[in-house]
Amino acid sequence: MTKKNILILQILLLNVCFAQQYFDTEKLNKYFDALEVNNKFMGSIAVSKNGEIVYTKTIGFADAENNIKASENSKYRIGSISKMFTSALVFLAIEMEKIVPNQTINKYFPAIINSDKITINQLLSHRSGIPDFTEDNDYSTWNTKAKTENEMIEIIAKAGSDFEPDSKAEYSNSNFVLLTYILEKTFNKPYSEIIIEYIAKPIGLNNTSLGGRINTKNSECNSYSFTGNWEIESETDISIPLGAGGIISTPTDLVKFSEALFSEKIITKGSLDKMTTIKDNFGMGLFQIPFYDKTAFGHTGGIDGFSSVLCYFPDDKVSYALVSNGANYTPNNISIAVLSAIFNKPYDIPVFTTFEVSPEDLEKYSGIYSSSQIPLKISISKQNKSLFAKATGQDAFLLEPFEKDKFKYDIAGIEIEFIPNDKKMILKQGGGTYNFSKEEQ
Repeated sequence: MTKKNILILQILLLNVCFAQQYFDTEKLNKYFDALEVNNKFMGSIAVSKNGEIVYTKTIGFADAENNIKASENSKYRIGSISKMFTSALVFLAIEMEKIVPNQTINKYFPAIINSDKITINQLLSHRSGIPDFTEDNDYSTWNTKAKTENEMIEIIAKAGSDFEPDSKAEYSNSNFVLLTYILEKTFNKPYSEIIIEYIAKPIGLNNTSLGGRINTKNSECNSYSFTGNWEIESETDISIPLGAGGIISTPTDLVKFSEALFSEKIITKGSLDKMTTIKDNFGMGLFQIPFYDKTAFGHTGGIDGFSSVLCYFPDDKVSYALVSNGANYTPNNISIAVLSAIFNKPYDIPVFTTFEVSPEDLEKYSGIYSSSQIPLKISISKQNKSLFAKATGQDAFLLEPFEKDKFKYDIAGIEIEFIPNDKKMILKQGGGTYNFSKEEQ
């Protein structure tokens, strides 16, 4: 063995030792084992420090219907983490003097209210006043159907304005869909090509691209909700979110992206400083994510049954990414556990207990409940051998029994206690307690 090869081996051994000493990977593996065995989570995570991957974990299925397990290279829709990519591309275009940050958008979108006042910077920082199209009451009736640029602009323009540009900040996906169109006009090519040419290829992201119709044969994951079994979710057509939420990736690609972004390999320090300047809780394409006494920069994402988070801790040079295609447990709790492991904070391996309730007993909980404390009615119904709750204007969700007359919905932190003899129900969520009474049928 040559001296050069000995040196390489020593470096590799140091990296392995570092990963083992950095945090208790065995405990973290047990944490994810508990989630997988109890059908609480499907997805993948990656952690890097100083540009080196120190931990990865993947559990669950890419395709539950065909029993295809997910792997480290399985690709997930990352939702609004896409905005970090789009923001970086806009700053790259500014550096190339193709876009002026304080230019107004009226030359691109004259039909949009206040387009002669709204600037590129205000789109980036959610200060435009343009309403979020996903808040449209009819959104769920058209989000699975392809939309042209003209159709999307018409939808966005029709929504009007929520506030005077730059008077405050309010999150809106519409801002980044419009930025996508501006990038396409600026580079004279589709966003799908721009993301590959200027980010994916230069930094070696082999599993990152603009998504399309999900193809599990191409290592892409379906998304699911849990209703006693993993049930496939519908797909938002990618022509709608584009650079606001349409990218697919893996956690290892995502941490590589964040490492490159924050080490100024994509845009300059001056541009990065602008991205990370926080005003009214927003940066440009990202925001701050606190953890104990530490602060990261990054973004969360959610689309259909997918959820995700990407964050970078500049002081520690640590990057963390989670992507999920199915959760029956609060993903935020998972991130807290992983970050606790990384930064040597206490966390517990969850224990999931089961409590059997007979179908006859489930019947006595069924009914419509209302409360004087909140303007929501909650319908409780038995479906097969399970109990479901459905609040006004929301989707039904599975209630899991954990004690006599007590049920929970972990993903939203909801606990419900029934008092059948009094026809009462007590709902607890986020520190609040709400009393409901069953309506007479």
